[in-house]
Amino acid sequence: MSAARRPLADFAASLDFAFADPSLLQRAFVHRSYLNEAGEDFQIPDNERLEFLGDAVLGFVASELLFRRYPQRLEGELTNLRAALVRRETLARFAEELALGEFLLLGHGEEESGGRTRPATLCATFEAVVGAIYLDSGLERVREFLEDRLTAEVERVAPSALAKDPKSRLQEWIQNELGVTPRYKTVLTEGPDHARFFTVQVTADKIPYGVGRGRSKQEAAQSAAAMTLHRFGQPAPEYVPNPELEAEFAPIAPAQNSAIVAEG
Repeated sequence: MSAARRPLADFAASLDFAFADPSLLQRAFVHRSYLNEAGEDFQIPDNERLEFLGDAVLGFVASELLFRRYPQRLEGELTNLRAALVRRETLARFAEELALGEFLLLGHGEEESGGRTRPATLCATFEAVVGAIYLDSGLERVREFLEDRLTAEVERVAPSALAKDPKSRLQEWIQNELGVTPRYKTVLTEGPDHARFFTVQVTADKIPYGVGRGRSKQEAAQSAAAMTLHRFGQPAPEYVPNPELEAEFAPIAPAQNSAIVAEG
């Protein structure tokens, strides 16, 4: 079982409030792999139910912040902004800033395979912490915990998120340059119903150019479109590199992209 975990008291001390029920905070850091190896005396459940709740609470707080901050924006624009705020990469970065991975209880196999720094695990842990704060101290305390982080992230992503989304930009560009229409295909579906992830590949003229992963097929498709724009040398601030995913699904190399564009 996990041996490198920092004392949870270190994280609790970094908060500007104290948990009335410390077991909720403890539960937020229990990965299910730990329960497979823990003895019967360990009675704290894993963090997946807290993750489920935290995901919903986080989505609400982000929606409320955007609703108040952008009174003139349309629903579709706010949806794009919210997706940028609560995407896995963003939440994993928040978790890294808080060093949440250092406090996780992990099984030995998960520890050895890099689970402490895995973006999906960090994202889930951040959501579980949000769920724990909500249950322990209510919505206002969650707002306080998230406000500075979400506000800073809004300022960072708003220029691109309020512009046309990557799929729209890619469609216009690739039709103009190559005379074809990009196609999107779901190539992998993973995870339980409450935490499902989709992997989507984008092709043009049957050639794979990009791949993306997300909590919905739409989010994954947008990520794939952003990667494709980046590979063609087009502005794509939404693009977040994922070398393992890209290598697995073998998108076309940038050098080949250049050759195809030159031919077009």
